[in-house]
Amino acid sequence: MTAKHILLVEDNPDDVELTLRAFRRSEIVNSIHVVRDGREALDWLHGAASEMPGGLPTVILLDLHLPKIDGLEVLRRIRADSRTSLLPVVILTSSDEPSDLLDGYRLGANSFVRKPVAFADMIEAARQIGRYWLGLNEVPSALPFRRVTA
Repeated sequence: MTAKHILLVEDNPDDVELTLRAFRRSEIVNSIHVVRDGREALDWLHGAASEMPGGLPTVILLDLHLPKIDGLEVLRRIRADSRTSLLPVVILTSSDEPSDLLDGYRLGANSFVRKPVAFADMIEAARQIGRYWLGLNEVPSALPFRRVTA
């Protein structure tokens, strides 16, 4: 069995720290790799992930408002690439725009979670996200990273 790990795509340093602290406090011990913009996320998924133990992440936590390439475009590109199209993607955002929710699901998000404001609520959200996506959810065994050669 390969190690389960998380890719956190978040540009706000305060939100990164809050999310990491919430996962630690909720006793989610899986590794979390952080990238800070949409371009870095796609580059990591299509390159560096192949060098991670276990390959691709078990779940991606994706913010929407990112520099370089926004979260919805990142999601569109993840779904368009056969190497990443089946990866579970949870939109984790502070956006309360109904269009972001609708567009996220239209583009293939598996879940949409608004970032809680209170830290205690963020700990509970992290616990539930971790428990479901890293414990209960099953992914196809063919999901680990495979390089596609031309």
